[in-house]
Amino acid sequence: MSLSTISALSPLDGRYAAKLAPLRPLMSEQGFMHRRVQVEIAWFIALSDAGFAEFKPLTPGARTYLQGLVKNFSEADAQAIKDIEKTTNHDVKAVEYWIKSKFDARPELVAAAEFVHFACTSEDINNTSHALQLKAARETVLLPALDSILAKLREMAQAYADVPMLSRTHGQTASPTTVGKEVANVYKRLETARARIAGVALLAKMNGAVGNYNAHLSAWPEFDWEAFSRRVIETPEPQGLGVTFQPYSIQIEPHDYMAELFDAVARANTILVDWSRDVWGYISLGYFKQRLKAGEIGSSTMPHKVNPIDFENAEGNLGLANALLRHLSEKLPISRWQRDLTDSTVLRNMGVALGYAALAYQSLLTGLNKLELNREALDADLNRSWEVLAEPIQTVMRRFGVQGAYEKLKEVTRGKTVAAEDLHGLIRSLEIPQAEKDRLLAMTPASYIGKAVDLAKRA
Repeated sequence: MSLSTISALSPLDGRYAAKLAPLRPLMSEQGFMHRRVQVEIAWFIALSDAGFAEFKPLTPGARTYLQGLVKNFSEADAQAIKDIEKTTNHDVKAVEYWIKSKFDARPELVAAAEFVHFACTSEDINNTSHALQLKAARETVLLPALDSILAKLREMAQAYADVPMLSRTHGQTASPTTVGKEVANVYKRLETARARIAGVALLAKMNGAVGNYNAHLSAWPEFDWEAFSRRVIETPEPQGLGVTFQPYSIQIEPHDYMAELFDAVARANTILVDWSRDVWGYISLGYFKQRLKAGEIGSSTMPHKVNPIDFENAEGNLGLANALLRHLSEKLPISRWQRDLTDSTVLRNMGVALGYAALAYQSLLTGLNKLELNREALDADLNRSWEVLAEPIQTVMRRFGVQGAYEKLKEVTRGKTVAAEDLHGLIRSLEIPQAEKDRLLAMTPASYIGKAVDLAKRA
């Protein structure tokens, strides 16, 4: 069977392939190979500038050519490396041999060929490549997607700041809020989560087989390999790698930063699961309508249905993302002694975890862009719920020392359908100043929204 979107085992490469096109070049095996080539070339060029008599600085032409191997890396190049791997049965060694094969007809590079992968263990290349993959995925896919959702949420918070809405704590009628304030709550939570994702330092090490620069020092014992490694790792791209130096490691970078990053993404995803479910509920209550799309069908037997599928898809894919992200964050920081291979196969699924997250973000944004506020449903719900004014009435009663204020309101309202007249009769009977009676009598469920408007507009 030939591989196609319809025969793909994963829906990320099948049904949803087109939606994940921006992530695929970064987190696929091709993307991993691309970063390995980048790391090897950066290390090789830096070695030429280290001052070793045996490896003179490369000419500008050679540097441009080598950077071109990185810049122009293609699927065909990745396939060529895979073909070499069939013989070597070692993926990093295949990258080394592919780079050396590109030195043919360039005597300057042929003469220096043994400095490709010099003193490196495979994990020096792999861990730095993973950091570069995550850096690119975070900058070009994850954060822009979250920023789009944040922009939409802020827009909704501002637009609906003064639209009253009945709250439901424990699923029961509760003190009113506004639509904008409830959106603002989500906006501020996601804004914080986004900052935590962006703030995780991406670490990398290039210190040899067990983290002690053993091979490096065997070649040049007096050279400061730690400082050199730091320069290569922290110098901005393309001269360096532009990530953060990890000074202590075993054979592998410990992956604690990955756990931190994946936990941060999972936290953002959890917030969005919460929001997806809430919007689903608001649609069910009629607070929001969904714009129709010509040709779409909501049910094969019920022609009237307009299902909240975007929020359901988002919830499902966020759950899949978090299942993988949490496994990654729990497993990756654990390695037997100085190295075991259990991280290697798990790391190949980083793109799958982030792919489900990216897919969910798209679904959620699509759903949010379809929403239309239904003021009639919001107003009707408020007008049926005068019992929520029991709270302000008993609070004012307590201010003026009316004994048993809470209990009196509980007797009148708990578990009952309450009409405005019932409350107004109680208010008129209270021994409180007339101005306070008038203020309470003027209050409606729609006007009892506290500071919600201001809080929504400040988001």
